Amino acid sequence: MSTSSIIIMIINIALAVVLAVALTPLFVWWERRISAFIQDRSGPNRCHIGPFRLGGIIQSFADMLKLVFKEDFTPSHIKYKFFFTIAPAIVFMCSFLTFAAIPFADVLVIDGKEHIMQAIPMELGIMWFLAFAGLSVYGIILGGYSSGSKYGLLGSIRASAQVISYEAAMGLAIISMLLSYGSIHLTDMVNAQAGTYLGVIPMWGIFIQPIAAVIFIICAFAETNRAPFDLAEGESELVAGYHTEYSAMKFGLFQVGEYSAMSASSAIIVTLFFGGYQIPWLDTQAIQSNMNYIIMVIIALLPIKVFFLTKWMKNNNKAIGKNTSRQKETKILTIIFWFLALFIMAVLITFLVVGLGTNGVNIATAVIQVATFLIKFFLMAFVYIWVRWTVLRFRYDQLQMLGWKVLIPLALLNIVITAIVVVVRGS
Repeated sequence: MSTSSIIIMIINIALAVVLAVALTPLFVWWERRISAFIQDRSGPNRCHIGPFRLGGIIQSFADMLKLVFKEDFTPSHIKYKFFFTIAPAIVFMCSFLTFAAIPFADVLVIDGKEHIMQAIPMELGIMWFLAFAGLSVYGIILGGYSSGSKYGLLGSIRASAQVISYEAAMGLAIISMLLSYGSIHLTDMVNAQAGTYLGVIPMWGIFIQPIAAVIFIICAFAETNRAPFDLAEGESELVAGYHTEYSAMKFGLFQVGEYSAMSASSAIIVTLFFGGYQIPWLDTQAIQSNMNYIIMVIIALLPIKVFFLTKWMKNNNKAIGKNTSRQKETKILTIIFWFLALFIMAVLITFLVVGLGTNGVNIATAVIQVATFLIKFFLMAFVYIWVRWTVLRFRYDQLQMLGWKVLIPLALLNIVITAIVVVVRGS
């Protein structure tokens, strides 16, 4: 294996680990801040390291450290301690491994050799996601069953019934996408979304298959056990459901697993229905052909972005009032942001002057596509958080009726319509 292959593999694995696991404190902070904004309150803003509060994100890291060092207590009435111990790890690993098939950019060519931009370069594609998304419920079932608590048992039963209901509808929605794209490989699916309709509308999956997109997104919300589908841990009915008896890092792994599942679902939704790493109206060849112009646009936009960011921080401090610590933080962050912006601009100008070469253009294209994927990914994660704090929880009978009586028949009808259209077009 060549050096370039090893480096690209490490970068892909690192991206998957960061998006699936390391972003959990960020998402916890983001969820707290968004919910606070929706409910017209401040949210976390007290915890700090020196002058640095970073908008309250330090609170998330403090909570993470609290879980790490907290006593790992196992109640005496637990009969199946082995299952009780491994259940959180199963939930976490299944959620984490779903990221292995997500393509972060188009196939990268270096010195004539192609590199697939996935954590694990394989051809299973969407089948890998479905396999591990369905397996994660086993951890929930084991956790609830082994806890010896009626609340935990009821929560695990609810979770299993919910997954069966929505996994079926999700699989049927994916069949429609397979008929449209003609491949199970996620990179092929993303590349199929590179064109446009009438030169204006991107050929994204949400425009090709709007019904399948709605069904899949609803099922993805249900798969992650997040509101309005969090019946498995409904506080008003089941205390905390399947993780009632857990504490310390076992409890923490369940939470990390939930956010990993949210990350994986956001990534697969972006990949299937929002063009993945594709920029609207700019496919891979167009980016490579216009790389110098794209670099010049980035150079022009960087100082504008930093200016508005620093201005927002100063206005935020004025709204809060006189606070020496926050003023000091703003000054330090302003210097750091401007230094980074100038450094990046200098590097980009050097590339324009010296030239990138074939390998350099291909690598720069991959970087731009990874950045595009990340922007879409974070926007979808924001939608997850937004829905959680605005939509009320379903009753359990409503949840089952939605899955069996609405989504599954609608998905079957969509398959029939899609198959007819594909056959007619093919003929």
